[in-house]
Amino acid sequence: MPRRPQPAAVAPPARKVPLRKLLRAASVACGVQFGWALQLSLLTPYVQELGIPHAFASLVWLCGPLSGLLVQPLVGHLSDRLAPASPLGRRRPFIAAGAASIAAAVLIVGFSADLGRLFGDDITPGSTRLGAILVYLIGFWLLDVGNNATQGPCRAFLADLTVPRHISLENDSFPILYTAENDPRRTRIANAYFSLFMALGNILGYATGAYSGWYRIFPFTVTPSCGISCANLKSAFLLDIIILVVTTYITVASVQEPQSFGSDEAERPSHEEEAFLWELFGSFRYFTLPVYMVLIVTALTWIGWFPFILFDTDWMGREIYRGSPDIPEETQRYHDGVRMGSFGLMLNSVLLGFTSVVLEKLCRKWGAGLVWGVSNILMALCFVAMLVITYVAKNMDYLPNGEPPIGIVIASLVVFTILGAPLAITYSIPYAMAASRVENLGLGQGLAMGILNLAIVIPQVIVSLGSGPWDQLFGGGNAPAFAVAAGASFIGGLVAILGLPRARIASSRRRGGTNR
Repeated sequence: MPRRPQPAAVAPPARKVPLRKLLRAASVACGVQFGWALQLSLLTPYVQELGIPHAFASLVWLCGPLSGLLVQPLVGHLSDRLAPASPLGRRRPFIAAGAASIAAAVLIVGFSADLGRLFGDDITPGSTRLGAILVYLIGFWLLDVGNNATQGPCRAFLADLTVPRHISLENDSFPILYTAENDPRRTRIANAYFSLFMALGNILGYATGAYSGWYRIFPFTVTPSCGISCANLKSAFLLDIIILVVTTYITVASVQEPQSFGSDEAERPSHEEEAFLWELFGSFRYFTLPVYMVLIVTALTWIGWFPFILFDTDWMGREIYRGSPDIPEETQRYHDGVRMGSFGLMLNSVLLGFTSVVLEKLCRKWGAGLVWGVSNILMALCFVAMLVITYVAKNMDYLPNGEPPIGIVIASLVVFTILGAPLAITYSIPYAMAASRVENLGLGQGLAMGILNLAIVIPQVIVSLGSGPWDQLFGGGNAPAFAVAAGASFIGGLVAILGLPRARIASSRRRGGTNR
């Protein structure tokens, strides 16, 4: 007599990962962001010292978005497919490998001037050092590859720990269905932790970039081909390696990755898998309106952020301190402005950290879409303020020693600081929204983070190609790029305020329930 089929047994919800372990799992962001802060504050001025003109400095930053265009989605896809029963899980091997790439890259970038001299570079001030530029570009590419290979799996790691999957395991008796409740609040908290560690890494990195005495602590960094400013950069990157190793170990050893069975992507037969690029772009046909709205707002937000990221300290050195990296008599004023810009970015990171702590409460009170939209409009106002400060500084008499008036410097630092609040939201809300919405579609979290990264790097490619020539067309300053940033940020804010809440309601009605 055939055995009657037994109903599926439902196990209790999976045990949630404690918040303290989520905090440790996110700590690698501090080490990665420490190096990223040094990259943002020091490398645009440094590459101009090597002989690349200001109009083409932004083209160097194509390395980041072009590598991110393929590396982060590919690494996310591979980590989705890696067998979860491996000793380190499926995310942590990529996190560790990415951190090792970053460590190697910062050594190459930091010693690029010395290596260039071995290739026969002329080290006379004002000369173009082709060998150093070549070494620098190789290190810069590797640095961005490492950043993308680390941050994507780390975001997916946090999503794995906070967005449980509905998984099943069949045995000879009856199928067992393990269920877990999707908790968007915990996903936002985990991404807020990530943002908090990014803020800490920024504070340490920008403070390191603002200090001008590292060459005294590490005197061996000063060489005939590497002066004081270069030696400070080299020393800062050596500190970055130490912090990166410590934080990567904390993350990798913090918590065991969740195991999944049956329906997990890693269990699919290899012959049934689609080609990576086809799967990446083919997944767009499954997206709902809320997912598309998140991608659109993310793209507009990063069109706003990237000109600031490229030229923040350069703007302080050129427009506020009236210096230049390629004119010897103006070099000192330029570097004074760069250090002051790094100090402003450190203040920016302090507010970023504070905002990360209160962000979950803001989202619960006002809704994530409204918070994101208001932050973008605040970004736009800050970029407009930078345009006003540029105009005032250009038409103001400076002190006899060439120092800018204290009021102009304070106004610039205030704008840098205020931008920390929308930056915290940019580092958190888009990833939390993407994780919770894409999970409902059955896509892997690694692939989800890679898709969201496309909405970040494609705008960066556009800005990198256009901002330098665009600025040069209007006189060689940074103001035109900031004008574009203000417009994109404002439009992104309006789309977030008007589009995200409506998309959420529409999606809920289609499912016949509430969107939690």
